[in-house]
Amino acid sequence: MESQKKKPKWKDFYVVSLHSYLKLLFLIQWMMIFSLQVSGQRGWDGVIITQADFQGLQAFKSELIDPKGFLRSWNDSGIGACSGGWVGIKCAKGQVIVIQLPWKSLGGRITEKIGQFQALRKLSLHDNLIGGSIPSALGLLPNLRGLQLFNNRLSGSIPPSLGQCPSLQTLDLSHNTLSGTIPPSLANSIKLYWVNLSHNSLVGSIPSELARSSGLTFLALQYNNLSGSLPKDMGKMSSLRSLDASHNSINGTIPSSVSKLSHLSMLNLESNDLVGNLPQDIGNLHNLSVLRLDRNHFDGRIPPSLGNISTLSLLDLSFNNFSGNIPESLADLPNLNFLNVSYNNLSGRVPVGLSQKFNSSSFIGNFELCGFSPSTPCISPAPSPSEAIPRPKTGKKRRKLSAKDIILIAAGALLVIMLIMCCILLCCLIRKRTTSREREETGVVARPGAERAEKGAQPGPSEVEAGEAGGKLVHFDGPIVFTADDLLCATAEIMGKSTYGTVYKATLEDGSQVAVKRLREKITKGQKEFEAEVNLLGKIRHPNLLALRAYYLGPKGEKLLVFDYMPKGSLVNFLHARAPDTQINWATRMRIIQGMARGLFHLHNNENLIHGNLTSSNVLIDDTNNAKVSDYGLSRLMTAAAAANVIATAGALGYRAPELSKLKKANTKTDVYSLGVIILELLTGKSPGEAMNGADLPQWVASIVKEEWTNEVFDPELLRDASTIGDELLNTLKLALHCVDPSPAARPEVQQVLQQLEEIRPPDTGATTSSGDDGGGVPSTSE
Repeated sequence: MESQKKKPKWKDFYVVSLHSYLKLLFLIQWMMIFSLQVSGQRGWDGVIITQADFQGLQAFKSELIDPKGFLRSWNDSGIGACSGGWVGIKCAKGQVIVIQLPWKSLGGRITEKIGQFQALRKLSLHDNLIGGSIPSALGLLPNLRGLQLFNNRLSGSIPPSLGQCPSLQTLDLSHNTLSGTIPPSLANSIKLYWVNLSHNSLVGSIPSELARSSGLTFLALQYNNLSGSLPKDMGKMSSLRSLDASHNSINGTIPSSVSKLSHLSMLNLESNDLVGNLPQDIGNLHNLSVLRLDRNHFDGRIPPSLGNISTLSLLDLSFNNFSGNIPESLADLPNLNFLNVSYNNLSGRVPVGLSQKFNSSSFIGNFELCGFSPSTPCISPAPSPSEAIPRPKTGKKRRKLSAKDIILIAAGALLVIMLIMCCILLCCLIRKRTTSREREETGVVARPGAERAEKGAQPGPSEVEAGEAGGKLVHFDGPIVFTADDLLCATAEIMGKSTYGTVYKATLEDGSQVAVKRLREKITKGQKEFEAEVNLLGKIRHPNLLALRAYYLGPKGEKLLVFDYMPKGSLVNFLHARAPDTQINWATRMRIIQGMARGLFHLHNNENLIHGNLTSSNVLIDDTNNAKVSDYGLSRLMTAAAAANVIATAGALGYRAPELSKLKKANTKTDVYSLGVIILELLTGKSPGEAMNGADLPQWVASIVKEEWTNEVFDPELLRDASTIGDELLNTLKLALHCVDPSPAARPEVQQVLQQLEEIRPPDTGATTSSGDDGGGVPSTSE
């Protein structure tokens, strides 16, 4: 039957193929005719540009200086202008809708013929060298939605005609040399929600018309010469989420209408001339995360209602004239990770919850304030927030004094306390001299580990040394050695408390200082397992890792870890708690970033160890601004429940990888995520725990980059040198966003991160090398 089937002939194939070809040709012709009818121009959409827009681009190019030849593709024929052939140009129906030429080193000026682009939706020329004035013809563009001209050399005033753009949504003219006043007409652009006029030379007051813009969500006016008082009708900016008017000369009081800004998450009015009391109903700002009012002339009491703002993460009221007590309600704020009330006229006792969480720099300069450091004790029966490293408690109770007794002996109470302290110090001195004399007579080495450190041997535990109070002290190599009695008799200042325990700065009898982490006894492993793990940690050495110098096991279960003390402290203080006039340049920040990556690489590849809780509190800064990663391996000393609690804490601070909410177990990719967050922290100058429009730091940065407001991401300090380090900033930003990718599989390993960092900026000669000791440090307080 198969032989009876009719075989296809060659001419049949030919007929079918010819039919298909004619059908395809007809379809192409029909599409061309349709496109011509729709566009009404010389060609179809995306290929031929209209004559008016072509002439406008020619005029635009003629007034720009293009030293690097980025506009070479802009030919004289117009061919390719709307088909992707011209750099920075996008079209629709033959009309230019986007001109986007950032980071091109362009000079010259913007032509007044910009008004010819009637379909233009976005003009992005940021981060160039363009001078001259902003063309008033921009007000003739009915479809203009985004205008990004920041970080140029524009001068003159802001054209009032910009208020005639009915579609304008985002306006960023920051980092120029603009002068004059802020045009009240900007409020006429009813769709405007983002305004950044910071870092210019604008004068006058904030227009009341602008303050009544209900759609405005972001307003940045910092670093200008603005004066006058804040608009009384600020409460009408019902959508406002961020207001920064810092570093101006704004005077008067804060209007009570501010408390109506229910969506406000950031309010920065630092370094102005504001006076008076804070509104008592400021506590109604239930979404506020950052409140900076430092360096003004505020007086009166700190409103207790601030304690109602559970979202508050940063509060800075320093360098004002506030008086009275610090409200107890501030100690109940769950997300507060930065507090500064220094240099006011505050009095009374610092709430215990605050004195335990923040160091003395948050409270200094208030002469009648007490209880925040050993040098400022409160003379009362209540315990001081600073204490010595405790010996085992005796359980002995003190007799309670009556009110009459307290009045009679108040004058002598201080003398009694001083006598007791002198007796304790004298006993410690006698003990040390007796111990030293006995060791000299018996030939015992009084400084265990000293000979090994001098000979440069590999690190390892010294002989176990018993103290007079019992227990044992085990030394690893290090520049400072001491006896158990030296350590227990040292005067100490609490630096912080955390999930793992308490961190002290301990001053030994000879004046040398060490940092001691006293671990909570109930969350550590049993002694045998603890000693096995801690001896392994004591062997880890790398220039960018903080070394464990010694540990002490007390007779009743006390466990102390000893590190070198480093006065510069952690990265979180180095970056966020520095004086306003202290600058951190890009070279220093990159050295810290590369140091962190090297330390993490050593942990992953040489020690097979996951950090699991990398935060800026766990990165320490040495005297030459090199990074020291600390608190690695502490989870090995703790119970599983305690380690899981630390992971949860890292999530609250904004450093935890999103998958850890389900996995509960850290790995190399979660460490890389945390590293990426810290890199973003150094690039932006912002704390990860600081909510930004409801997003965490990686989400906020990604949203800004997506909208191409890249300049808004970087710390303003870095943008001063953008002309020379711009490429490094951008490449580092891209790498950081790669590290914080929500998908773990998409993130690089730390070895790749380190390699790219060194390609972006080769290590300078002042950076740490791969050999030698690690230097000193202070353990963090974040666990």
